[in-house]
Amino acid sequence: MKQFVYATLHPEIYHGHDRRPPFFEGWYYKLVSADEKTRLAVIPGVILGEDAHCFVQTLDGVSGKSSYFRYPYEAFWASRRELDIAVGPNRFTRTDLKLDLPEGDVSLKGTIALHTPTAWPVSLLSPGIMGWYAWVPRMECYHGVLGFDHAVSGVLQYNRTAVRFDGGRGYMEKDWGMAFPKAWVWFQSNHFEVPGVCITASIATIPWMGGAFRGFIIGLWHNGRLHRFATYTGAKVEQFEVHDTHVDWTVSGGGKRLRLRAERAEGGLLLGPSTLNMGRRVVETLSAAVEVRLSDSGGRELFSGRGRHAGLEVHDTLSLMDAAVSS
Repeated sequence: MKQFVYATLHPEIYHGHDRRPPFFEGWYYKLVSADEKTRLAVIPGVILGEDAHCFVQTLDGVSGKSSYFRYPYEAFWASRRELDIAVGPNRFTRTDLKLDLPEGDVSLKGTIALHTPTAWPVSLLSPGIMGWYAWVPRMECYHGVLGFDHAVSGVLQYNRTAVRFDGGRGYMEKDWGMAFPKAWVWFQSNHFEVPGVCITASIATIPWMGGAFRGFIIGLWHNGRLHRFATYTGAKVEQFEVHDTHVDWTVSGGGKRLRLRAERAEGGLLLGPSTLNMGRRVVETLSAAVEVRLSDSGGRELFSGRGRHAGLEVHDTLSLMDAAVSS
């Protein structure tokens, strides 16, 4: 129980110690160079079960090429007290990542420093982005935001070409639990004209007490302040539409309204966890764009901007759209 409480109040750390399958955990590091010509997602993780192993996935946001580096389960190590994990020769913490991914179609070697990432605030009643749901045991999937927008630096040897990330930007999040949801939409951007702004938003089908509901969480980080809209805050979905070219989403709550429009783009194929293995195919892009408009109840604009190099996933959304519009 003591470790459960500690882990709940520290969403960044590994939650799988002493857990039985099905269980997975993965961390998501997004890296964009200063000239914005290199965009990478690096995803270390582990899955327990018949096909227990650890891995590092990569996604090139420019070409859409993805790679999956698989390691034996025994090659995974994680601290119980802080974000510090090893996947084979690769090491990941809250302040840096050290990559030694082998030669082949893709190779990545080097160290990237992450400068003062700011996480979603944690309190006893609301431990991070999950709110009070973080205290509910055995949910299908938990989520954490570990860094809204932070500077990065360092050099990676990317396919034997040196790519310098000094002056670039980064974003960090993670997921853990039994499996990814049946259906979801997720998008994120921290590349706005105004530095330091980040939008992260997700809506998904959540199993609950023998049934399911459609839950959502949105955070807009602006001027050092977090504007949050979520099922657990009582916010309401006014509009949610998924089209071939874009996603339109409007929510309201706490005397504010947030309008989002995510423009879809070509992406690459990642692997996601089911209760059996890492066999779920997930299409993700790092080339989407997000229009954001925050206003108060009187219609006065509080923030407006366009986020570029946005991550976007849209997965099995027909039932999700119908339920979200009626929520």
